[in-house]
Amino acid sequence: MSTEAREIQVSGLAVQIVRKDIKNLHLRVYPPNGRVRVAAPLAVSDNAVRLAVIGKLGWVRKQQGKFVSQPRQSKREMVSGESHYFLGRRYRLRVIEHNGPAKMSLRGNSSIDLYIRKGSRAEEREQVLGRWYRTQLKALIPPLLHKWQPVLGVRVAGWGVKKMKTKWGSCNSNDRRIWLNLELAKKPVQCLEYIVFHEMVHLLERQHNDRFHALINQFMPQWRLYREELNRSPLGHATWEY
Repeated sequence: MSTEAREIQVSGLAVQIVRKDIKNLHLRVYPPNGRVRVAAPLAVSDNAVRLAVIGKLGWVRKQQGKFVSQPRQSKREMVSGESHYFLGRRYRLRVIEHNGPAKMSLRGNSSIDLYIRKGSRAEEREQVLGRWYRTQLKALIPPLLHKWQPVLGVRVAGWGVKKMKTKWGSCNSNDRRIWLNLELAKKPVQCLEYIVFHEMVHLLERQHNDRFHALINQFMPQWRLYREELNRSPLGHATWEY
């Protein structure tokens, strides 16, 4: 159970507080812009939260500095020579005009080819790339579900891929359905696995509470490395966070 989120100011820093039925206070700084969020036990006062944040101000500023310096891509124009990412690797786009159906294909480890009709707009080209990303991502997810379902002792009833502007993934524990952000196709595969695993753990525990973190630490002790890699990977021009 959680109450409505509220915001306080701490030394000029906006801090979002969400109170939950948990034992310990959790302070987090989220990419891409260093948003600060505190999950606090129901009985903990705003003043106690403020003191906790003040005690961690140096760490908070350090994390925010990392996100500010994180590489970001400008808006893609979908022209030859432009950089695009797939599974954490950077590829150079080659636009090839032809009369057949639009399609994408990788050329070795350095180029990604876009076959498109002459005169196509950037939006059309981006849609072709988006469909290709979706197809690739959908092929990668089932093996990860098969890997983790017996380990966690859960069953995912359904899953999907969609564009998400505030999260890398989400879970509806009632329907036992998870959603993955299409942008994950650009990130290293271990980042995708971490998000799939993270959402599956929510089938055992809905909240980001002590039990949730105990489960994550038990089954994927290296999860922080994957989250760090996810946060370190170049960001698209849109705003993504987790």
